[in-house]
Amino acid sequence: MKTLIISPTYNEIKNVPILVKAIFDLNPDYHLLIVDDNSPDGTADVVRSLQQEYENLHMEVRPGKAGLGTAYLFGFQWALDNGYDQMVQIDADLSHDPNDIPKLLADLEDYDLVIGSRYCQGISVVNWPLRRLFLSYGANLYSRIVTGLPIMDSTGGFKAWSRKVLEAIELSDVKSQGYSFQIEMNFRAWRKKFNIHEHSIIFVDRTIGESKMSSHIMYEAIWIVWRLRIWRLFGWI
Repeated sequence: MKTLIISPTYNEIKNVPILVKAIFDLNPDYHLLIVDDNSPDGTADVVRSLQQEYENLHMEVRPGKAGLGTAYLFGFQWALDNGYDQMVQIDADLSHDPNDIPKLLADLEDYDLVIGSRYCQGISVVNWPLRRLFLSYGANLYSRIVTGLPIMDSTGGFKAWSRKVLEAIELSDVKSQGYSFQIEMNFRAWRKKFNIHEHSIIFVDRTIGESKMSSHIMYEAIWIVWRLRIWRLFGWI
């Protein structure tokens, strides 16, 4: 199985070398795509230097910051165009443990989409203030109630996808960003009746760099679930 790991970056110059080394130490046959939004801190230059050492390290640099959702959609389409069988999405800030990648891929043998879940076995989050934890847990509860999506952690960004799922989802129709992007992608996979599994992970908040969270991302997540509910009610998705 040809595996591509996708990680969007924006100002991750300190984290990206650690991520790259960790992934290829796990398995040098993995392929890793960095989708960089022209980071002003020189992240792309660091990746270019690492490409001299790791032949399966790929990078695409976009003109400017265009959002997490579009970065992943770009990466998914790149993966489909280049013949990959399974894709893993992972944050570049090291909040997701690369050592969990083989576990997600192992589960992908029996499921179509595997979600690295912070909430399927209690709460597995480290270094988050209570306010952010309540916000995240509440957002997931809210999305389950409104959309009917049977997932404990629908906003998580650590996932393994089978090629057939991404081929079935009309990627050009996905417009959400941030939390709502994760919810919408899960919703579309669920509505197409793919088998979804949550694998428990421990999420550790970033210790290097700054969070990309914004009020716009949070507000978008609030209203996107109602749009998904309407789509479901009218059979539009």
